[in-house]
Amino acid sequence: MSAANFVIASPGHASIYDNEALALHKHGRLRFLAMGTRRGVDGLPASVTRLKPVIGLLNYAGARTVSAFAAESFRFRLHPWFDRWVRGQLQPGDNVISSYGYANASFQWARAHGGKTFLDAGNSHPENFWNILTEEQKRWKSPFPPVARHHYERSRAMMEHVDYVLSASSFVTRTFLERGFKPENILPHPRPINLAAFQPATGERPKDRPLTLIATGTQCLRKGSPYLFAAFRELWQKIPNIRFVLRRIIADDFKPLLAAYNDLPITWLDSMPHAELANHLRQADLFLLPSLEDGLALTVVEALACGLPVITTLNTGASDLIRPGINGDLVPIRDSRAITEAVLQWADRILTPGWRPQIQVDPSLLTMENFEHVFLGQLRELKLA
Repeated sequence: MSAANFVIASPGHASIYDNEALALHKHGRLRFLAMGTRRGVDGLPASVTRLKPVIGLLNYAGARTVSAFAAESFRFRLHPWFDRWVRGQLQPGDNVISSYGYANASFQWARAHGGKTFLDAGNSHPENFWNILTEEQKRWKSPFPPVARHHYERSRAMMEHVDYVLSASSFVTRTFLERGFKPENILPHPRPINLAAFQPATGERPKDRPLTLIATGTQCLRKGSPYLFAAFRELWQKIPNIRFVLRRIIADDFKPLLAAYNDLPITWLDSMPHAELANHLRQADLFLLPSLEDGLALTVVEALACGLPVITTLNTGASDLIRPGINGDLVPIRDSRAITEAVLQWADRILTPGWRPQIQVDPSLLTMENFEHVFLGQLRELKLA
């Protein structure tokens, strides 16, 4: 059996797969990374990169011609094709790393031929994801399901062929334990992040700046946007000069609800480079993410690195990074009043003269070196590296 016996299957670019591939290749364990794109990963040689660019081309065409939800559903329809392509390249003894619904047949084949399968769980268990968000869709009478049902069914079916779960957070871990997975089969999987652009502002907070709240993720039901906007309205009544800064990324399921908040003083940001986004974070005071389901929101990490306290929920993996009362607070899901109260408590501290933003997360936990140390250490304990 070759020492290089890990295969990673990712239909598109995703930083965590890039990092896994780079770490495994560095240690001589990667046989190949399979991607449905025309470009590989910087720093990864062509000898361990296998590409299927037609998949990426079809995804691009779908994104340009239909709604966001329809494009996503179409993209998921391509996963069985991608899966068959990967399976045809597997060898006995290959261990396969992939995510929800990407590689069902490849997982099944690998297990039947002496390999192990690793689910990269960036979100909660598919049943948890589907159940909590289906309830939310019904609550707001949305015609959109949480995700295309065919993708949900494929993701759920994949769980039968998972040996190990690479868990993004304690929230993700909990949802797998609740559904019968054993603790020894769930491996904490840190996300390395380049925080070079994300640094706190220097000096004291400007005295003339109004209290500024920011949320840089997608506005949608999954992210708790109805409760966020309800809190905005309460806060605007209590602090008339308050500012809200949001990214102009609005999912189809939230668009009908947004019209009720057109009067709020919202600054909308368009797509921008990391350096520019970091500047907007440094010009804000509090970051909010009241998600109902989020494996690990990188936007929260970026905000903490820029010195912002974060108000989020226990249903986000980012809650692992929050020390209540020190670098943010945790609120229940679906509770706009709790969001409002948490903001008001932090406002008293932030608006006190002399407040200085300072980094709110340990950067050493987010480095590529720490990721390699944890990931390769886990594989050695399993006698796979």
